[in-house]
Amino acid sequence: MSAKKKLGILLSGRGSNFLAIADNVASGKLPGCEIAVVISNKADAPGLAAAHKRGLNAVAIEARGRKRAEHDEEMIACLQENGVDLVCLAGYMRLLSPQFVQAFPQRILNIHPSLLPAFPGLDAQEQALAYGVQVAGCTVHFVDEELDHGVIVLQKAVPVLEDDDAHTLSQRILEQEHIAYSEAIARVLSGAYGVLGRKYVKLPEA
Repeated sequence: MSAKKKLGILLSGRGSNFLAIADNVASGKLPGCEIAVVISNKADAPGLAAAHKRGLNAVAIEARGRKRAEHDEEMIACLQENGVDLVCLAGYMRLLSPQFVQAFPQRILNIHPSLLPAFPGLDAQEQALAYGVQVAGCTVHFVDEELDHGVIVLQKAVPVLEDDDAHTLSQRILEQEHIAYSEAIARVLSGAYGVLGRKYVKLPEA
């Protein structure tokens, strides 16, 4: 039996996407992997407490008052010490340095609450509503040196309803995020897909 692939989760807040991933790993819906470490840049992040409660290896590496390069260096070391195969950002509210991205090429995933390349950055749902789109959604993508820019692994769409506000739209998108992230992780860990230009495609079978 092949060894399980190891996930490293990065979070800054409540980590609802982390909890969805952890539930799917525990229930067997996301087979062949385990959560090796959960790291937060904030010691008081509720997601970190939730990880401790589940008996997971959870570490705070405080970012406040530290240079980004120094902080990222410590995180890279922690992930490497735990043998992490895939880094998953789950509400990690800090830009990663090029040094971090280069340490895990095509091995860092992020989820964003819009159908990228539309509405990158903060307040994606407000941006979508202000623009008047009729369809919104979420995107799981690889992380590169640019904000919300890496190759798209998977997207899920939701309709924008006439009476939607940022809260109601966010909630419906979040439901899809919890499904999409685990599907994307399974796709990446399967080894059956690869990056071709800007596309993430199924590789021809040998």
